Amino acid sequence: MKRLIKHITLVLLILLSSNAFAQPSKRKRLEARKTQLKKDIVYLKALRSNNQRREKSLLKEVKDLNHKINVQSKLVETIKDEESAITHEIMVNNNEIDALEEEIVQLKSAYAKMLLQSYKSRSQKSRMLFVLSSSSFMQAYKRFQYIKQYNTYRKNKAEHIQENALTLKRLNDSLQIKRNIKENLVSEHLIAQKTIEKDKSKQEKLIAKAQAKQSKYLKEIKKRVKAQQRVDRQIERLIKTAIVSSNTNKGVKPVKGKTHSTFSLTPEAKTLATKFNANKGKLPWPVAKGVVTMRYGKQPHPIVKSLTIDSYGVRITTEKGMKARGVFEGTILAIRVAPNTGIKTVMIQHGNYITVYENLANVLVKKGDKVTTKQVLGTIHTDAVNNETVLKFQLWKESSRQNPAPWILRM
Repeated sequence: MKRLIKHITLVLLILLSSNAFAQPSKRKRLEARKTQLKKDIVYLKALRSNNQRREKSLLKEVKDLNHKINVQSKLVETIKDEESAITHEIMVNNNEIDALEEEIVQLKSAYAKMLLQSYKSRSQKSRMLFVLSSSSFMQAYKRFQYIKQYNTYRKNKAEHIQENALTLKRLNDSLQIKRNIKENLVSEHLIAQKTIEKDKSKQEKLIAKAQAKQSKYLKEIKKRVKAQQRVDRQIERLIKTAIVSSNTNKGVKPVKGKTHSTFSLTPEAKTLATKFNANKGKLPWPVAKGVVTMRYGKQPHPIVKSLTIDSYGVRITTEKGMKARGVFEGTILAIRVAPNTGIKTVMIQHGNYITVYENLANVLVKKGDKVTTKQVLGTIHTDAVNNETVLKFQLWKESSRQNPAPWILRM
C-alpha cells in the first residue's frame, strides 16, 4: 500500500513538473505581450502629443482617449493573466518543496538506521573476519562484493540527501523570486487600473459633451461611415471582377446561374498561395511603426452607441510621412484612386489571397508590378484637419474577407 502511494505521488509530481515547464513559457509570452502593450501606450501618447499642436475636434479627443483606454485594458488583462501564471508556478513550487522535504526526512531516517546497523555489525564482527570466515572462496568473494555494494549504497544515500538539500535550497530561492515577481505584478496591476479609472472619468465628461451635440456629430459620423462603406464595396467589386477575369482568361466557364467565386490559378500562383498561408501569424506589419486603433469586425461607435461600425480590416495609426509596405511577395492587382480626394488604395494578389492598403497619399507601384515582402508601396495620407495618419489594411481570401490580426505577427 505504501509503495502504491509512493508511485501515485511520483506520477503527480511528474505531471505538476511538466505543467510547471509549460507555465514559464506561457509567462514569457505574456511578458512579451505586456512589453508590446506598454510600447503601444507610449507610442499613442507621442502621437497625441504631436497632434495637440493642432486644434482637435471633440470627436477626435474621444477617439484618442478610447484608443488609450482599450490598450490600457488589454494591459490590465495581460497583467492579470501573468499573475495567474505566476500563482500557478508558486503552487507547483510549494508542492515540490513539500514533497522534497518529506523525502529528505525519510532519507535521513533510513540513513540513520543504516549507520546504526553498520555500527552494530562492526562491533559484533569485523568486516574482514566476516570475509575470512567464509567456507569457500566463492562465498568469501560474494561477502566481499556485498560489503563493497553496501558501502557504495550508503555513500549514494548520503549524496542523495545532499543533492536533495541543494535542490530544496534552489526551490526556496526560486519561490522567493516568484513571490517578489507577483508582488510587483500586483502593484503594476493597481497602477494600470487607476490610470484606466482616471481616463474613463475624463471619457465620460467628453462623451457627455459630445452627446449634448449628438445631432451635429451624428450627421458627420454617418457621412464618414457611408463613405467607408462605398470604398469597401468598390474593393469587393474589384476582387470579384479579378476572379471572373482569371477564369475567363483560362477559358473556365461558370456554372449556369452562378458566378465564379474562386481564382483560376497558375501552378506558380498556387505555390505562392501555399507559401502565404504557411506564413499565417508570421507576416510583417504593413507599416514599420504603428498601433492598431480599430479592430476587425462589427463594433459599437464610441459615442453613438446605437450606430454599429462594420470594419472590413484594421486601422493602424502611425506617424506623419510613414510608408505602407507589402506584407508578402505578390503582384499588384489594382490601384484605386478616390475621385474627389485622390486618396489611393493598393491591392496585392498573393495567389488566391489579396491584401489591401488604403489611405495612401501617393504610390510607387503600378498595376501588374511584382513586389517583394516589405517593399514600400507609397506614403500614408495625413489628414489635414486632425493631423492623423492612418493606414487601413484589409486581407481577403478570394471574395471572403479575413480578420488580419491572426495573420500579422503580434497584431
